[in-house]
Amino acid sequence: MGRVEQIPVTLVTEPGRLLALDADTALLRLPANSGHGHEDGAQCIACAMRTDVRALLYDLLESAKRGMRPPFTKVVVDASAVPDQSVVIAALTGKLPAQALRDHTVARLFYLAGAA
Repeated sequence: MGRVEQIPVTLVTEPGRLLALDADTALLRLPANSGHGHEDGAQCIACAMRTDVRALLYDLLESAKRGMRPPFTKVVVDASAVPDQSVVIAALTGKLPAQALRDHTVARLFYLAGAA
């Protein structure tokens, strides 16, 4: 069995620090408020699901496999609007327990390359 090439993920944690993207880079934006009428940072299960970086990376991977989006070799995750970015970092570094098979897939295929 051959070695799997991992995909680097750069995390943007400060507003206005978004990096220039090339054609091989996918962008994920993690919203703090999904626009359904509450304050940023409020406890909301819908918003929590929209900031699950592992689920979003898995969906991104599956969309590329199915030809629904262009292939990518790098990912930039804009987490500048997320109140607790430590959860995003924990998910990307394997410090958050895996909840499903998708989490293991993401851990095997993606790694946190840096933060901006």
